[in-house]
Amino acid sequence: MKINDLTLAFKNKIILKDVNIAIGKWEFVFFIGYSGSWKTSVIRSLIGDFKPYSWNVILENGLDLYKNMTEETLLEYRRSIGVIFQDYKLLESKKVYENVAFAMEVCGYSDSVIQKRVPEALEQVGLLIKKDKFIYELSGGEKQRVAIARAIVNNPSVIIGDEPTGNLDPDTALEVMRIFEDLHEEWKTIILATHDKHIVDSMKKRVICFWDQKIMSDIERGKYIL
Repeated sequence: MKINDLTLAFKNKIILKDVNIAIGKWEFVFFIGYSGSWKTSVIRSLIGDFKPYSWNVILENGLDLYKNMTEETLLEYRRSIGVIFQDYKLLESKKVYENVAFAMEVCGYSDSVIQKRVPEALEQVGLLIKKDKFIYELSGGEKQRVAIARAIVNNPSVIIGDEPTGNLDPDTALEVMRIFEDLHEEWKTIILATHDKHIVDSMKKRVICFWDQKIMSDIERGKYIL
């Protein structure tokens, strides 16, 4: 994925200007920055949720995310990414299994594929035993693991997270990050926006820092330095 000259605007005010990032296959990248540095807006632009003011977001298949995308190619792209949010965005009135299955239903998978893949994804995050629990019965860490299962159930090549450990205590956050490390070892590209200094410093991955409407630094095996 390549981001070329990405400029983002909110209510006609430029918030990020001329951002250039190349993220290769199977990389693990942290986005960091002060609150208000608009790293979440970059995440939203990568998942097709925030149309840039000017842009080129070139995907692995050579297509530009915001130019010349048909419904079919957009659906294909959404199947190729898994997205995880800080506030989980789960359906509280539904059970764990139903929440994960929903991600496949909206992408048009058949019932037989869903019935095979959902238990596999829940097993991968250690929650198969709780597949029949309602979301409101789970702890925060369990909810985040359901959100990860939902993100990986389509077997995406890229996993994008916006503050995925922001609501978790330090021990639970480390457990969740171990899942991301396991996914990375399965040849997934991981892109995470975070404020968690301890996690960034301990994992020694690529760190891209946003500040003052631009990228301040881009360091391999970096640390949380603002």
